[in-house]
Order: sequence, then structure tokens, then C-alpha cells
Amino acid sequence: MTAPVEVARPGLGTRLVTFYHDVVAEMKKVTWPDRAQLQQATIQIIVFVLILGAVIALLDVALQALLVRLPSALLSR
Repeated sequence: MTAPVEVARPGLGTRLVTFYHDVVAEMKKVTWPDRAQLQQATIQIIVFVLILGAVIALLDVALQALLVRLPSALLSR
């Protein structure tokens, strides 16, 4: 039976440099949005968050009325 052959791994410095070069190569492939696209997306996100916040606030008020005030009103009679 033959002993397994160990393959030497590159050192930490070599792996970090290779990783850095790979990151730079991938970042060159990225298509970045222009200013108008970025502005439009930002406005859409802000509007969405405001609408979601309003829905959560309405649910909070409705559930508070249903789960806190209604039982206490029914039990106090």
C-alpha cells in the first residue's frame, strides 16, 4: 500500500494576494447604477418603508384595542 501524497498548499500571503486579485477582477464586472437610478431606488425604498410603518402602526392600534381594551371592558361590566 502506498502512502497518500500531500499536496503543498500556498502560503497565507499568496492566498491573500490571489483573493485580492480575484475580488478586483469581480468588481470590474459589476454594473453600477447611475445617479438617476440610485435616486429612484432610494425614493422607492423610503416610500415602501413609510407605508410598511403605517401598516404596522395601524395593526398595533387595532390589536391594542382588540386585545387590551375590549377584554377589560367586557370584564368590568
